[in-house]
Amino acid sequence: MARPSKKEQILSEGLEVVRRRGFNAAGVRDITSAAGVPQGSFTNHFASKEAFGLEILDRYFTDVRSVVAVTVEEADHAPLERLRAYFDAITDRLEERGWHHGCLIGNMSLEVTEHSETIRARLAEIFAQWREPFARCLLEAEAAGQIRLGVPALELADFLITSWQGAILRMKVEQSPEPLERFKRIVFTTVIHL
Repeated sequence: MARPSKKEQILSEGLEVVRRRGFNAAGVRDITSAAGVPQGSFTNHFASKEAFGLEILDRYFTDVRSVVAVTVEEADHAPLERLRAYFDAITDRLEERGWHHGCLIGNMSLEVTEHSETIRARLAEIFAQWREPFARCLLEAEAAGQIRLGVPALELADFLITSWQGAILRMKVEQSPEPLERFKRIVFTTVIHL
């Protein structure tokens, strides 16, 4: 049986280290130690810590897109049910982590964008891509007579993702699901409605 690549070990374990400690506080030594590889393995696979950060962001966003695919883009359910299913699925994942760590995309947006133009630009691309399926779902909801859009769908999708990130930050502070549940209550009774 083939051994897992050192790069895969570094990415997998390193992502968890960054989730727990933050990108700036996670040193290369912490990452390689968690991966069980020599420190030189890091520089064999990544030109810099910034390059590593880009790869873990892409890996994390791939996982986010998989949740979007089975919720927001799931054609067998009504559009608003699909939107709610996304927020519920993420809530379940955050509960599994004990209301800690939050969203890597949101965390790195707060922590790294002032220091890395490359990571800031990638985060901007991620947010732009992230909102698109939400906007399509909102347009479907309007076409189905479930809601009336008072603003362009992309703007509302952006607002939802941004507000959700804020709720996740508050969840981390309070170590409680209440900010997430409050977000869902308000969004689905006042922001998204007929």
